[in-house]
Amino acid sequence: MVILTLNCGSSSAKYQVYDWDAKEVLAVGIVERVTQGNSFITHKAKGKEEYTLHHNCPNHTEAVELIIKTLTDPVHGVIHDMGMIKAVGHRVVHGGSKFTKSVIVTDEVMKAFHEVSDLAPLHNPANIMGIEAAKKVLPNVPHCAIMDTAWHQTMPESSYLYAVPYDWYEQHAVRRYGFHGTSFLYTSKRAAALLGKDFHNVNLIIAHIGNGSSINAVKNGCSFDTSMGLSPLEGLVMGTRSGDVDPAVPFYMMRKTGASASEIENILNKKSGLLGITGQYTDRRDIQAAVEKGDRRAELAQDVEAYRLKKYIGAYMAALGRVDALVFTAGVGEMAPFIRKKVLEGLEGLGIVYDPEKNAIARTRNAETNIAASNSKIPIFIIPTDEELVMTEDAYALMAGTYDIHTNFTYTFQSPDYVNKARAEGLKNDLVKNPALASILVKAK
Repeated sequence: MVILTLNCGSSSAKYQVYDWDAKEVLAVGIVERVTQGNSFITHKAKGKEEYTLHHNCPNHTEAVELIIKTLTDPVHGVIHDMGMIKAVGHRVVHGGSKFTKSVIVTDEVMKAFHEVSDLAPLHNPANIMGIEAAKKVLPNVPHCAIMDTAWHQTMPESSYLYAVPYDWYEQHAVRRYGFHGTSFLYTSKRAAALLGKDFHNVNLIIAHIGNGSSINAVKNGCSFDTSMGLSPLEGLVMGTRSGDVDPAVPFYMMRKTGASASEIENILNKKSGLLGITGQYTDRRDIQAAVEKGDRRAELAQDVEAYRLKKYIGAYMAALGRVDALVFTAGVGEMAPFIRKKVLEGLEGLGIVYDPEKNAIARTRNAETNIAASNSKIPIFIIPTDEELVMTEDAYALMAGTYDIHTNFTYTFQSPDYVNKARAEGLKNDLVKNPALASILVKAK
């Protein structure tokens, strides 16, 4: 039985093919430059060489058709025909406050996604296009929506309400929603397994750091507070997003420059953050290289990003009272020791003590590690996220009729015996290149 997952952006369509019976990934890939011309697909199948094909995709329907054609290709494909695909899971960034868990897509569900599209204008329209395109190509299988916001629906009112006129909330749904929920769900369940604790009793601080970044306070296994808000713009400093700013800044700059509201919104979303400070970089590797060459603005960008993270960690320590583990995840959280170093330095008074040597060697997307010093009261886990697996398991359970809200549902990766076969193979290569990695690996209890 095969489950297909899709994550459609405005000009891309990422996918993963999962063999449910064998519990392994068959293929992953992405179609890039959708709607932009010169489109191409990059396809990585188990046991085969990477495959790239240039094929124009003026819309997402043709992108999904290209994915299906590639998956069923006699040379590069991994399935015999489309009939092997029994369900499709779709990432949806914003589900508003209507959804507390993943759902099978219906006309009513699609209507709800359209209604909240203006709350995530950079993401939801593309997610919707991807669902509509996939339903045309695969009309006879259940299509399931896995929403970033659903995980955060457990937040109390004191966490999600803004101190603005209450009728803004009642009439216009102005509140904090939070995002990266699928990643936080996976990493929180894995952290509980690593701690050997029932997830209902686990308090965590999880930092999902990538081009888009957010941090989550998890109390008794559920989202309690998070840095992103009404949209993915609030909170941490990100690649091109400003994160927290004084609400007066946009109005001030509109008066000063004559810029429109939409122009300021575009600047805060696409021209701010690390790009805004450095003037040219969003990739942390480029920023680190510039720092090493003496670029003062690159160093400043690192300092601002790390300080914002540090402040949120301190705030969430106070909010939770007890913290069982601090977790880093996503591309930067998993692979950038120079960022983690700046974040973790000086947290000893909070019981968080990192080991510089462990931190330096913790660079893998194939295993879970602990970089805490021996005298740290709180473990510091680095847990490679796996949003696609959450999407796959939700889609399968929805199709099978066994799915429920995460507090009443058990994922395969919650088991102490869980093994990701592809990552286990990848770890072997990582250990050859970096033997010291073996000393910081952590296993579920």
